[in-house]
Amino acid sequence: MTIKIDSITEQKKVEGLDFPLVVRPHEAAVAEDFSAFNDWVAEHKAELKALLIKHGAILFRGFPVSSADAFEAHLNHTAFENMPYVGGAAPRNQVTASRIVTANESPASEKIPFHHEMAQTPKPPGYIFFYCDKAAEEGGATSILHSGEIYRRFYQIDPESADKIERDGVRYVRIMPEVTDRSSAIGRSWKDTFQVDNRDDAERVMREAGMEWEWLDNGNLKTITQVLPAIQWDEETQQKVFFNAVIAVYTGWNDSRNDGQQAVMTGKGEFMDPAVMAATVKAMDELCVNFKWQEGDVLWISNYTVLHARQPFEGERSILASIAFK
Repeated sequence: MTIKIDSITEQKKVEGLDFPLVVRPHEAAVAEDFSAFNDWVAEHKAELKALLIKHGAILFRGFPVSSADAFEAHLNHTAFENMPYVGGAAPRNQVTASRIVTANESPASEKIPFHHEMAQTPKPPGYIFFYCDKAAEEGGATSILHSGEIYRRFYQIDPESADKIERDGVRYVRIMPEVTDRSSAIGRSWKDTFQVDNRDDAERVMREAGMEWEWLDNGNLKTITQVLPAIQWDEETQQKVFFNAVIAVYTGWNDSRNDGQQAVMTGKGEFMDPAVMAATVKAMDELCVNFKWQEGDVLWISNYTVLHARQPFEGERSILASIAFK
C-alpha cells in the first residue's frame, strides 16, 4: 500500500501506536485531483479500514476534499456502509440527501463531553467520519480519547464502580421535546430522534429498541433505555473498552427538561458516584488529544474504541459528519 504517514504536534502514542494516525498525500495527483484521491481510497479501502481499527483514528490532511458533496463521494469509495442517524440526542441538519449531516449544533460556548456516538442506543454505529468545512477562529477542537486507555484509568480510579457498571450495565433517561430545541445540546425532538411524525410510529421504534416511555402532558416524551453495556470486550482490538455515554449524560444532559445526574443509572437503578464521575472527567481531559482543525481535514474514528468531544469555540465553525454500520 502506498501511504505517507505524517505527524502533528498534538498527537500521542497509545500502546506504541500513533493516535491519531496522520496521513498525507503520497504524490501530487492524489493531493490535487479529487478523482485520483478517490481512486486511491477505493484501491486501498481494506487496508485503510484495517489501519483505522488498529489506530482508532485516522486524520487525512492535505487531500482535495472541499465540500459536503465531495465528503460524501469520498465515503462512497470506502469500505463503510452508510447508517441512518436514528436515535441520537443532538440537534442536527441533513446536509446531503444520503449520508452527510451537521455535527452537533449545540451552542458554541458549550463543551460537548466525551462519548461514544449513540452509545445510549442498542445498535450504535461502528464508525464516524468528520469533515472540516470551516475551522473556528478560536477553539472548536474535536477531541479524541482512546477507550481502552480511559477504561484502564477508570478502573484505577474506582475498581468497585468499574466492576459494578461492567456487571450491571447502565440505563439512560431522557425527556425529549415535540419540536427540536436548538438552544439545548440534547434538544433533538422525539420526531427527529426517531425519524417519525406521529406517536404511533415513535412507539413502534421505541418498542423495537426495548425502551420504556411515558407521554407527558406538554407533548414531551420521557424515555428509559433498556439495560445497555458500559464496559465491554472489543473483538476487533482484543481489549476492554469504556463503551458508554455515562460521562456525556452525567455532565451534559442538562436543560429545562433534563438533569444529567438523574439521567444515567446502573441496570439495578443506582445513580453514579459524583466523586468518581469528577475524577473520570479530569482523567479524560488529561489523556485526550485536541488538534486544531484545518479546512479540508477528514477524520475517521472507530466508534467502539475511541470517544470524541467538542471544545467551545469562537467565530463561525462548520464540521460535517457521517456514521456507518459496524
